[in-house]
Amino acid sequence: MTNQTTTIIDILRHGEPEGGTMYRGGGTDHHLSKTGWQQMQHSVEANPADWSAIISSPMLRCYEFAQQLGTSKKIPVEVVENFREAGYGKWEGRTATEIFHESEEDYWNFFDDPVNNRPENAELLEFFTPRVNDAFGKILTAYEGEHVLLVTHLGVTRAILGIILGMPLASQQLIDMPFAGMLRVINDRKGLRILLR
Repeated sequence: MTNQTTTIIDILRHGEPEGGTMYRGGGTDHHLSKTGWQQMQHSVEANPADWSAIISSPMLRCYEFAQQLGTSKKIPVEVVENFREAGYGKWEGRTATEIFHESEEDYWNFFDDPVNNRPENAELLEFFTPRVNDAFGKILTAYEGEHVLLVTHLGVTRAILGIILGMPLASQQLIDMPFAGMLRVINDRKGLRILLR
């Protein structure tokens, strides 16, 4: 049990969605695949905790599992819009192969500099990271002294880690996390810390 000076946030990335591998950002809303459900269930069972609440992205690949888990554990679920994944604009719902064949130059430019070479109409990371920072700060305040679960996306997780570690936007893009991966953020008298699990 945590004391009033310690707040713990377990961050759970969603599992594999339906539809296969593609650029799936804030504008592509797929359900979890059967494998995705199993991945998330396994992650929760492997990292048991006495959460007081669940916070979730509004995207189906996060929210449906969060809602089911909240119901089974009889704990509240809060949906936070600002934990939605970053938008990929023109690339939303498209495969890397499709994008490569359409414009090899745009494809490689993005990988060379994903901060400054965003797809057309994509959400800029300069705006994405502050919205995640705002949401994260609010849950740290709202759930002070509690142990909660945040169900969200890789991009959101990168932004949170970048905020805590003071990383440049470009460096954040080097962080990867498997489907249903989990890590822990602790906020106590020592400040914000990350516990890899």
